[in-house]
Amino acid sequence: MKALREFLDQKVEPWFKKGSPLAMLHPMYEAPDTFLYTPGHVAKGSTHVRDNIDLKRMMIMVVVALIPCTLFAMWNTGYQANLAMAKMESAGYEILTPAEYELVPKTEIPLRKLAKTDWHYTIQSAIGLGRDPGSFVDNFVFGALHFLPIYIVCMFVGGHIEALFCVVRGHEINEGFLVTGLLFPLTLPPTIPLWQVAIGIAFGVIVGKEVFGGTGRNFLNPALTARAFLYFAYAGEISGDKVWTAVDGFSGATSLGAMASAVPGAGMAPVTGEFDAAGELVAGGIATSWGTQTLTWWDCFLGTIQGSMGETSALACLIGAAILIAAGIGSWRIMAGTVVGAVATAALMNAIGSDKYAMFEMPPMWHLVVGGFAFGAVFMATDPVSAAMTNTGRWIYGVLIGFMTILVRVVNPAYPEGIMLAILFANVFAPLIDYYVAQANIKRRVARYATS
Repeated sequence: MKALREFLDQKVEPWFKKGSPLAMLHPMYEAPDTFLYTPGHVAKGSTHVRDNIDLKRMMIMVVVALIPCTLFAMWNTGYQANLAMAKMESAGYEILTPAEYELVPKTEIPLRKLAKTDWHYTIQSAIGLGRDPGSFVDNFVFGALHFLPIYIVCMFVGGHIEALFCVVRGHEINEGFLVTGLLFPLTLPPTIPLWQVAIGIAFGVIVGKEVFGGTGRNFLNPALTARAFLYFAYAGEISGDKVWTAVDGFSGATSLGAMASAVPGAGMAPVTGEFDAAGELVAGGIATSWGTQTLTWWDCFLGTIQGSMGETSALACLIGAAILIAAGIGSWRIMAGTVVGAVATAALMNAIGSDKYAMFEMPPMWHLVVGGFAFGAVFMATDPVSAAMTNTGRWIYGVLIGFMTILVRVVNPAYPEGIMLAILFANVFAPLIDYYVAQANIKRRVARYATS
């Protein structure tokens, strides 16, 4: 490591110093240098705050907290795809390679049950792996083949845009994009086209952060801004029932989608199904290409369900929450406020009831484990830049997110997932919440001094 330090100091850095040929590109040197070594710069002046955690270590800890969700995303993406293909085969489907699919006469395609693999499975087969849903390796590698290209495109496009803005402004390239570049892919379905990933992250970085001055000055979460852009610009690739499982020809709604389109009066039966005394399914469940699927609360808590790649497991999110809270990075007040707001609002909706929307019947505990609620509450709502700063404000901010999430889910079946819009809505109000909390403290202090 000493040799590398000397090489950087003596051979590389002189090219990027002021007055040198590459001085304008100094941020491009500074970024990897400070990533490898602790900067030697010290604060100047008589007053400054010293802490053992800086922005770099804060962002790295968030990445560490995201590891459980990332690993689970790769396994579950492969598991859902391999499970779907296995059940479709048992239901009479023919699983064809792209070459085999091209040989099928066009007149026969509407008459036969066909599902097609793609280049992901071609690579899977080339390295000697199959598509057994009972094999951890088959599932993990197949899921990684879907997740990693999305992640690489996101980091390449978003990272270069951030570097470009830093070079133009003469700013240091910080580690904030490492978090955004990992959060965004985890909120996407595995089948999303890569060009849409590139457009989405470019929009999120530019409009959600750079136009306001870069890291630390944005009032919207960049990853959610990118996700919201794709949600409204390319709804077909984000919100349909064919996008959540990486098998061409498979369709099946998520639990939120099934409840949003269900007839009121059946409780959670559209998701859990209804069984007779012999254990046979008699009604309800989620219709899929291979038959009817039923889910339990524990399925949703563990995350062995289809959905956005990194959002399905509430358990993985809880592990991430524990890491963020223990490191002093994630606000437990925001997380707790979000849960309190969601549970209270869902309970109120249950009490009110509706003869029009089945989502009124979803119990509060189900809302906590379906969709992206847990992921949003732990990793998105607690963004230290766009969230409320005061302790009281964090409670209000969290409760507002929980309330808006359930409100959007329950009364608007066109948007069965509400956490994304709820957090962006709360981001806008966070400065106002902090302002009134600070003003209330000032008024109390003035009143206390006036009476003393």
